[in-house]
Amino acid sequence: MPTLPSRPSPDEPHRARHVAESFGAEAERYDRTRPRYPDALIARVVAASPGPDVLDVGCGTGIASRAFAAAGCRVLGVDPDERMAAFARRRGLAVETATFEDWDPAGRAFDAVVAGQSWHWVDTVAGAAKAASVLRPGGRLALFWYVFEAPPALAEAFAAVYGRVLPDSPFARGVMPGLAAYSTIFAKAADGMRATGAFSDPEEWRFTWRRPYTRDAWLDQVPTFGGHTALPSETLDALLAGVGAAIDAVGGTFPVNYTAAVVTARIA
Repeated sequence: MPTLPSRPSPDEPHRARHVAESFGAEAERYDRTRPRYPDALIARVVAASPGPDVLDVGCGTGIASRAFAAAGCRVLGVDPDERMAAFARRRGLAVETATFEDWDPAGRAFDAVVAGQSWHWVDTVAGAAKAASVLRPGGRLALFWYVFEAPPALAEAFAAVYGRVLPDSPFARGVMPGLAAYSTIFAKAADGMRATGAFSDPEEWRFTWRRPYTRDAWLDQVPTFGGHTALPSETLDALLAGVGAAIDAVGGTFPVNYTAAVVTARIA
């Protein structure tokens, strides 16, 4: 998945603050190219929450926040990167700049705390406790990620490019990371909820969809992947050239299968 960090240990991605707070360097591109969440995912979280007040943790440019707002919710975002927060504000969202662990709720309460593509940047135990402290009775914590699967031969070709250009990247370790690679993150999120003693037993919901990509559309997204914004320009150029050549070799277009996984529980 594009947000897996390369440093430090994959068991503690929340400690990779330099990666977590790097996405704002490509805020406009991030918002333009990153996939949207399925309507069914948003609708299910809204239906399972006791009211319309939503706190979006690690809201970034507001992709998930705008989807919840369109579903009738009142949304407040929190993000550690002021560049991402500023972009979201320009799109009409209320966003406060802070890490979630340090954010001051100032007595406010919410019906749902959500996090899309961001909870692995949060200390899972401290984050779950913070979420529990701001949720109303029956409130829901819903943490979601999407992972992608390119056609196997193309995924292997991508991995070969990363192996040449960025051999230390997780993308160089065989095929592109999918649900199996993210299973540890899902499990840690659930364990963080259990550790608080405040939540019901966590559930996992899944939603799938397929999206076609052209060569240009895929290459436009690549610079937004975790850690890529800090690459030297010559390294990024070499990476894009190699990935582009791999796509050209399969005809210039390809389908991507996406799965969104939601790890969720309500206040017990």
